[in-house]
Amino acid sequence: MVFKRLLGSLGVGGPTVDTVLAPGAAAPGGTLSGQVRLTGGSGDFDIEHITLELVARVEAEQGDHEDVGAVTFDRFVVGGGFRLTAGAEHTVPFSVTLPWETPVTELYGQQLGIVLGVRTELSVAGARDKGDLDPLAVGPLPVQEAVLEAFGQLGFGFKSADLEYGRIGGTGQQLPFYQEIELTPAPAYAHAVEEIEVTFLATPGGMEVVLEADKRGGPFGGGHDALTRFTVAHDGIHHHDWNTLVDGWVRQLVEHHGAYGDHAAYGAGHHHGYDDHHDHGHGHGHGHRSGPGVGTAVAAGAAGLAVGVVGGLVAAEVVDEVGDFFEGDDDEDGED
Repeated sequence: MVFKRLLGSLGVGGPTVDTVLAPGAAAPGGTLSGQVRLTGGSGDFDIEHITLELVARVEAEQGDHEDVGAVTFDRFVVGGGFRLTAGAEHTVPFSVTLPWETPVTELYGQQLGIVLGVRTELSVAGARDKGDLDPLAVGPLPVQEAVLEAFGQLGFGFKSADLEYGRIGGTGQQLPFYQEIELTPAPAYAHAVEEIEVTFLATPGGMEVVLEADKRGGPFGGGHDALTRFTVAHDGIHHHDWNTLVDGWVRQLVEHHGAYGDHAAYGAGHHHGYDDHHDHGHGHGHGHRSGPGVGTAVAAGAAGLAVGVVGGLVAAEVVDEVGDFFEGDDDEDGED
């Protein structure tokens, strides 16, 4: 899905821009490559800068309601400093590195409902014009897939995913928003929690996994949120018993009887606080994995998550949402 647009601020006869991304899903912290293809207009134009913006559809809580808008979370200058003559064609190849915290938009080939885009901006004769806006597909890192696959094998199901504006306190979060993947509880935990939210905060050295449980009311009082985090390394993932590891995380989370998740207003979103006594690092192996290998969740029938994605999202609705966002947001400026 590529949108070719006439650059409005340059008027009729101006150049057109067509940005084409390399096929396939990118990965957080990985390379995004493609080409910016320019076609000259009726006159000559000096192209000063070609800039790519990474844009996300983000939810922000405002009092009792949520607003949805576009947030630009990175920019790259990929070309410029040349004259585009009338009618001429010029191609600028690019290769840029995505932020490590770039949200995941698909799992096992199924869309999660997360909307990301790459917007192309031209600077011509001192004026800026936002041209192409193309959807960006991002798949999970191996460690993210391993964690989510383990949740699926343990009986958790995919419910929804979104991007929340705000910061999670006590973490190394870099972007102004974070991704929440909401899971329905496995039967073994259905009596204790209504849902579990998973947030991944990746860095070059590893991954922070933030878990938040919406706990049911019980003998310890009314329902409340419990929240904690764990750390894992990118390497050696095939030497982990992920099911046992993730099940241990969930048990520690749901057994907390106090409300360790502090929802205080932060900007237009949330600031999640931590009780430091409940941060647990798990950067080493916990035995050898038994059963299907990482990445075989669908083929092995092991992923309740994969089933949940298919059953919980209607593909046509996701496509419509992506299209509406891109078509309706071309004139909106995201703010960091």
